[in-house]
Formats: sequence, C-alpha cells, structure tokens
Amino acid sequence: MANLYSRFKTQMAAAPQRSAPPRTSGLSGSDAEEMCAALESLNLGGLWSTDAAGKLTYLSPAVRKPLVQGDYADGKEFLNLFVPPRAGIDGQRTLPFVFARKGHFEGVIARTKASTSDGGRDHERETLWSVSGVPIPGPDGGFAGFRGHLVDVTSERQSAEEASQLATTDALTGLSNRRRMADLLERTFAAFAPQGRPCSVMLIDLDRFKQVNDTLGHAVGDALLKQVAQRLILVVGDKERISRLGGDEFQVILPDVEDRGRLGDLAGRIITMLSEPYTIDGDRCTIGASVGIAVSPYDGETVDNLVRNADLALYAAKHSGRGRFRFYSNEMLETAEQRRHLEETMHDALAKGEFELHYQPLVEVASNRVVGTEALVRWNHPDRGMLSPALFIPIAEESTMICRIGEWILRKACEDAVQWPGQVRVAVNVSPVQFADQTFPKVVAMALSSTGLDPDRLELEITESVFLQEGAATDAMFKALKGLGVRLVLDDFGTGYSSLSYLQNAPFDKIKIDQSFIRGATSNSNRNRAIISAIVALADALGMDTIAEGVESFDQLTMVRDLKIGHVQGYIFGKPVAVDVLFQNLLADAWVLKPEGPAHQRPERRAMFRTIGVIHEDHYYPVTLRNLSLTGALIEGLLEVPVGTPFMVDFGEGQFELATVMRSRESAQGIRFERELVSDGNGGLCTRHRFLPHHLSAAGVPKNSEEFLTKQAGLLATGKISMPRFGMANRGTQRNPG
Repeated sequence: MANLYSRFKTQMAAAPQRSAPPRTSGLSGSDAEEMCAALESLNLGGLWSTDAAGKLTYLSPAVRKPLVQGDYADGKEFLNLFVPPRAGIDGQRTLPFVFARKGHFEGVIARTKASTSDGGRDHERETLWSVSGVPIPGPDGGFAGFRGHLVDVTSERQSAEEASQLATTDALTGLSNRRRMADLLERTFAAFAPQGRPCSVMLIDLDRFKQVNDTLGHAVGDALLKQVAQRLILVVGDKERISRLGGDEFQVILPDVEDRGRLGDLAGRIITMLSEPYTIDGDRCTIGASVGIAVSPYDGETVDNLVRNADLALYAAKHSGRGRFRFYSNEMLETAEQRRHLEETMHDALAKGEFELHYQPLVEVASNRVVGTEALVRWNHPDRGMLSPALFIPIAEESTMICRIGEWILRKACEDAVQWPGQVRVAVNVSPVQFADQTFPKVVAMALSSTGLDPDRLELEITESVFLQEGAATDAMFKALKGLGVRLVLDDFGTGYSSLSYLQNAPFDKIKIDQSFIRGATSNSNRNRAIISAIVALADALGMDTIAEGVESFDQLTMVRDLKIGHVQGYIFGKPVAVDVLFQNLLADAWVLKPEGPAHQRPERRAMFRTIGVIHEDHYYPVTLRNLSLTGALIEGLLEVPVGTPFMVDFGEGQFELATVMRSRESAQGIRFERELVSDGNGGLCTRHRFLPHHLSAAGVPKNSEEFLTKQAGLLATGKISMPRFGMANRGTQRNPG
C-alpha cells in the first residue's frame, strides 16, 4: 500500500493545477495511505496507472479479475483490457482518442466482454466502465503516463438506457416515438448533407381507423394498432426505421433510398399488407392506408421541410381516393388551394345545375347487345371545365354533400332511363357513406316512385368497402334494398377488401371484375387470367352474373369470351357519353354495338397537353407532350426529326430521362425511353431518379429553356455552334418546361 501511496502522492502533487481539486487542508502521509486503502476496500472502483507507452504499472486488486484475463502482471497494454470502440456508435470521445491527446479526461465509457456459462449454455456478458485519468509529468516536464480511477457503471447505464427507452419508445406498439425519430432524422441529415446523400421519409395514415375506434371500442383500436406495427415491421424489415407518431399515423425513414420505383413498390406493399382484414377478440375489421413520400435533398434540405412535404404528399394521397401513395411535387401547394376552392363551390354547384350524367354502355358478350348503362357523374365547372368524379367525389364524401349529390344522381338516372325503349338497365354507383345512411332505402324508393322506373331496371353498384364492419346494420340494408326489387352489383371486386365470407349472405346479382385485373391479363407474365377464371367460377357457383370492366382491345375481348364472362364494359364498345348522344342509339329495342379498338393491349397511355423540354446535342427545345406511357411518349413541336435521334427529355422538377425517336411524322415524334417510368401513385408516371440543379450545371444542362436559349443565341452570334439541324414547328413564346 505504501508503494501505491508514494506513487500517487508524488505524481498527484506534480500534476497540473487543473487536474487536482484545490485542497482545504493538507493530508499527512498516513492519512493519504488510509484514504487509498479505504477506496479500494469499499469496492467503489479501482485505481490504475500506466507508463508513457500506455502499459500498466498498477491496477487495484478489486478490479483485476473482471478486467484481466489470466494472471495479472505489469506491462499489459491498458487499452487492450477493453474491447475496441464501435465506429460511428461510441462517438469520438473514446479511450484511444483521449489517450492520444495525453490530457486530463473524466467519465469516458469503455466496454469489456466476458463469456459465462449458465446451465450448459454460454453467454457473453458486457460490462461498462467509467474511466478517468490525469497525465503524469516526468522529471523533465514531459509526459510520463497516466494515473486514474475506473468504476463499473453497467447497472447505472442500463437504468439510464431503460429510462431513455421509455422516453423515446411508443408504449403501445414498441416502435420509436416522434421524439426518437426526429432525433434520428436530425443525425441522419447531419451525416448525409455534406455528401448530398438522399434520405426518404414515408408518412402512413390509416384509413377508416376512427370507425373501428367508434364502433368496436378503444381496446380493439389499441390491439389493431399493435397488429399494424407488426405488419409494418414485416414489410419494412427494420424496426428501428419505423415510428408511431401518434394516433393512427406512422413514419418510415429510408436512408440512401431515392429510387421512386423502389419506393413506390414498398409503399404499395405497405398499403396491401395493412389493408388485409384483422381479427381481434372475435371481431373482424378492415382498414386501409395512405402513404405520402418525400425524398431529400430534392423535396427538402432540412428535416422540417422534408417532413412537411411528406405530410403534403400524404394529404394528397388521402384526398385522391385513399388506399394509395403519392410522391411530393411542387404543385401540391397549389392543388391544396384548388381543392379548398372546390369544396367551397360544390355547395352551390348542385343548385346551379353544374352536375351532369354521362352513360357508358354495358354489353352482353354473346350478342354485342347493349343491356344496360352505367351512370357516371361529371361536374361542368364554370372555370375549370369538365371535372372527373375522381377529383370531387372524395371531397364530397368528407363533407355533407355526398348524400345530396348521390340522391340527385339516383333521381336523374331514373328519369333518363324511364324514357329509354326496351329494358335497358341503368347502374348507379353508391358511396359507402350513402350505404351507411339508414334513410338510403327511402331515397331509392322515392326515386323509383317519382319517375315510374321498373325497379328491376335499376342496378346499384356497391363496393366491397361497405363490408368494413359486417353486422346487423349491413344485413338490414341489403334486405331493405332487395325488398324494393332493385338489382345489386358488387363493384371493383378484388381490389383490397375482398372476403369470400360476405358473398354467402350478401344478395348480389352481379360481380364486376375490376379493370386492374383485365389489364395485363393477356400477357403470360402475370396471373391475372387465372384470378379472373377463379372469380368467374365463384360467381357461377353462387348464381351471379359477371361483368368485365375496362376492356379496350380485341385480345382482351377474346379472353373475356374464352373465360365465359357474361358482360363487358369498356372503350372497345364505347366511352361514357351525354344522355342526348345516348338517345341517338336508343331508337330501337335491339341496340347492338360493333367493337372497335386496337388488336392488342398496349401500354397504357395518358393523354395530356403540357410543355416539356427535349435536349439534343447543344440545343434545348420546348415541345408539347401529348401522351405518355411507361415506355415512351408522343411529343409535338419539332420538324424533320430523323428516326433514331437521341434526346434527353426534361419533364420538370429535376426529372430527366434518355429517349430515342422511334417514329417521326411532320411535327409529331414517338419516342421510346431508355428506362421505363414508374407509377407516381396517383395514376400518373414519373422518372425513377431526379437531379438537383448543381448536378445539371455540372453536366452543362441549364436551369430552364430561357437560360439555355439565351446562351445558345450568344454562341450562335460568335459562330461557336451551328444552327439546329431540325426546325421548330411553332416559334411562339418560349416557356419554361414542366
């Protein structure tokens, strides 16, 4: 002990003033010796010292056993007593770091691991040590080693981590909470920003969760949230990247992921998985999910901006039909304002007669005879023209307007149909909100009574979402409607809420096979045909007719006939038309249509009319995008473009894709993309990757067409470049592409 005391007395006295606290009274040699002995006997840690090379010169006996493997002897490397620090996890202030600085340090955490055996099973025990030390000055004033103290803090740190876990973990689901996820995002951004690495954020909101809470109780709602968390972990694969922000909203962080094809696939799997039915304490319920996606640095260079934009994308997903995903785009702020305006003006639109019905023929496959039509509402907006129901019906369903609009559609469809010759039926779509209204059967009865339409000529198309909460109310509604004599059609069968059990009791007359199954069914690369065949067999067994919707090509029509589907609806027999156009074809009892369309299904093209840009060599041309598909597009605006000409297509917002001219006629060119586009989650298409302005500048691409054309004009004037080898079809005002 005296040897230990003498070492400490000499070296502590020589240590810098800041390394030793000021004394209020001196210690005699015997007092200091007794204090060192007391410290070691109380098991309050241990003392240690090293030489200038970092080799042990002393280690308290009380800590030798857990620290030293085998017999203790001076000369061991002090740092080798501990496992190496974990890069990126243990931080920068580690023992190797403070030893290299040769300065005073306190409370540096180091780890040791030891194998133990329990009942024949080996375990590895980790111990955490708090290490403190002061440098020892040598005779010449140089560095002579360290002297210090260390203590086992495993229990304290575990308690602190447990407390931290409680503060950063959602108690219900076990996922990270908002606080922990915000901290993870901040650290990720700080690490990724210097290299411009991407990070994606998904916000997930559960559709119709409130109905579960209200009808089945909060206990069932809590159990449902736990199951949702487990499904998310299964799909995402990394629990640490998922958080519950509160209520029914979840967040997923995906570092180094910016491929929108990959993100869209993941979002689609999340939606599908969360939309599968749940069983909780004998209660069966079905919810859905909507997903908003934003990717840094394209959609936000700060955490706040990225999360805000993901929230805007989620809002757009929920208000464009739910059960879908959306990527953030700059136009969403403007869209949100337009939506607010539609909601405000919708109340007056019905009174002003701005709504109208269009009708699409329903054809009997065996005879090509029209046996019915589907009534489809349109809004003839005074400022925006004809609006699709996909735009305004979701808004109406969230307000009090959907029942009023639905009642008008029902009455107007009956008024029109009663004037038709023969027994052509009319089908009307029923919103789940209408179906849940106890007065709906009375509304149907009044429409039939006031118009005199035979109930057998009215078909009500009902989606599977009405079965979210199966029970007496749903059964009573079906019974009341069938009691009126109307026919019931199960619409969009198989699109996310299917359960064969409800078909045993629900009195449907027809099953409508969703067009998503028809698309691609003629290809051998998917299983759609087999699924359709199974649906037809099921309908036959239950005594129900079948309808295939979305049929557009002759190969699809042939498949429909081969599979013995009874009825067809789609562009091959006609698009929805106004009632006055419909009357032109309803002059006789037998209304037969001749199918017209392409021989084979083509990649779906989306008609549009907007300005984009194409780049060829040193020239940037604004052109008009007329239609778009996964694999190519039709553009207008250039003359005499040779087939095989390569272009870089600028869709705006950093979206570029390489393309080649495959067809060229006058001012129109058909181009094929080098890589297929991907779904944007809203029925549109987007590129997989995007480019930031500094990426484009480095590649010599301008920020917009005006900048490029100005630069080009200067180069032409100096003779540094030649004139373009194909001309502009329209030399009007140049506009910024996208």
